[in-house]
Amino acid sequence: MQTEICTLQIPQRPEAIRPASLQAHTISYYKWGSVGEVVLCVHGLTRLGRDFDILAEQLSEKYQVICVDMPGRGNSEWLKEPADYNYATYVEDIFFLLDSLNIKAVHWIGTSMGGIIAMTAANLRSGLIRTLVLNDVGCLIPAASLQRILNYAGVQMHFAGRQEAEQHLRLICKPFGITEEAHWQHLFKYILRELQDGAYTLHYDPAIITPLKSAEIKDVSLWHLWEALKQIPIMLIRGMESDLLLPETAKLMVQQHPRLTLVEIQGAGHAPALMSAHEINTIRRWLDTNR
Repeated sequence: MQTEICTLQIPQRPEAIRPASLQAHTISYYKWGSVGEVVLCVHGLTRLGRDFDILAEQLSEKYQVICVDMPGRGNSEWLKEPADYNYATYVEDIFFLLDSLNIKAVHWIGTSMGGIIAMTAANLRSGLIRTLVLNDVGCLIPAASLQRILNYAGVQMHFAGRQEAEQHLRLICKPFGITEEAHWQHLFKYILRELQDGAYTLHYDPAIITPLKSAEIKDVSLWHLWEALKQIPIMLIRGMESDLLLPETAKLMVQQHPRLTLVEIQGAGHAPALMSAHEINTIRRWLDTNR
């Protein structure tokens, strides 16, 4: 099944929770399937909606799947003010997208940043999220993991050729746990962008990490968001080698949530790619059971 590539103009809306400086901008999203309940897939900090292609194609047999490029990533427009790359912007963009499509409720799959956006959205709009898959993100983000991300994100963006770019990505994306070459090639196809001189760059605005750079690097607690999620069935996916979702955080989340299923992925850190047959089948069975 082929994906439908769509764009949406986000207007400047002073009444929204978004920053007052935020200008109108365009986001891109990808639609898979035309029947069934809606699954919304939201990617991580430096990723993009096409990360979910393999998962979305499989899920589209029963669901309508929407995978979005958040601002500054993939085919979505870069924001004029770097400080506007923040969760207020991201949540309002998602709300505007869903409202424009007349979607009242979704099954949300969020990787890292995409999971934090989901947790925030659930606290602002009750009933929006029917079920939630949190992919390697939880209620505590350790400072060490934030520092590791800052060490590579937005630092090296220019490569002399495709081979150099691929070598770089194989290194920094090793924690994804990708084992099939076809999946690596899928990742390269969309995250790499060729320039006119034959060089390559990564398909996101380096300024997306500006808010992280300007903030103090310390543990980030999201426990204040957790209470509103306790009525939502949650699958918590953790890469067994993850430095962002620590074992003790996952254990506490399991203890405090009556409807949480913990799935640990061997051979992966932060964050599992959700491309393997095992990962996809696990998510699909859980969704079918809990929807």
